[in-house]
Amino acid sequence: FRVANRIKQILQRYKDLQDIIAILGIDELSEDDRILVGRARRIQRFLSQNTFVAKVFTGLDGSFVPVTETIAAFEALADGKYDHIPEQAFFMCGGLDDVERRAAEIAASVGK
Repeated sequence: FRVANRIKQILQRYKDLQDIIAILGIDELSEDDRILVGRARRIQRFLSQNTFVAKVFTGLDGSFVPVTETIAAFEALADGKYDHIPEQAFFMCGGLDDVERRAAEIAASVGK
């Protein structure tokens, strides 16, 4: 419950900042707000987890992630433990293992 509330607070603050970002740009935000925006965007992408029922639409196999792992993952995201990983690595992943693997693939492709 505590983790869910933290995630909701982060996403709500991001929603509150979106008008400012649209008008002035993200560079006009404080450093703390820029960090929060990055976390919120990672959380949003992580919420797009690859589910079994979406395979018809995405072409990606679904994955099973235990609830305890999912809660731990969201807590780590809220704590900023994955701020160093690119946002696109979080899209359509199952758990944080998938995120880390995709981040390594992105780093390898950029390094080429």
